[in-house]
Amino acid sequence: MQTTLQPREQLWELIKGIKLTMFTTRHTNGHLHSRPMTTQNQQIDEDGSLWFFMSRHRSPLIDLSHDSNVNLAYVHTGKDLYVSVSGLARLVEDPAKTAALWSPLAELWFADGINDPDLGLVQVKISHAHYWNVKDSRITQLYELTKAALSGTAPDNNSDSGEIRLN
Repeated sequence: MQTTLQPREQLWELIKGIKLTMFTTRHTNGHLHSRPMTTQNQQIDEDGSLWFFMSRHRSPLIDLSHDSNVNLAYVHTGKDLYVSVSGLARLVEDPAKTAALWSPLAELWFADGINDPDLGLVQVKISHAHYWNVKDSRITQLYELTKAALSGTAPDNNSDSGEIRLN
């Protein structure tokens, strides 16, 4: 991705239209567990953070108390765009930040609203991300794969892939 954007802005340009991510933690038994979560940000914070609301009593926060390393997988299938974000997550006690991120959608999950005792605010401090952005239409991709299969050569690849480091 040829860009003059700073890494934080470059990453936001990739994920900003993707509301759900697969939030992966390492369970206490060692297995990786992924679950869909909604990114609460309107942009990536200056310090390179993404924010999520989670239940204080469910497995993601229990997992984070043992291992703070997480992965966030963002996928936009309509654009053939895939972004894998790695970072460190932690529970944050910040009523002002919670209020700033609060939305009517969050209230669907936390019936008592912003003061719900089960509401946990989780910060993911991004370390790096890797992205794959396929530029060709699906028809062109199929054509290139078919041509490669028939000719025994590697398919032409009109995709963009790269790594973004935030710290």
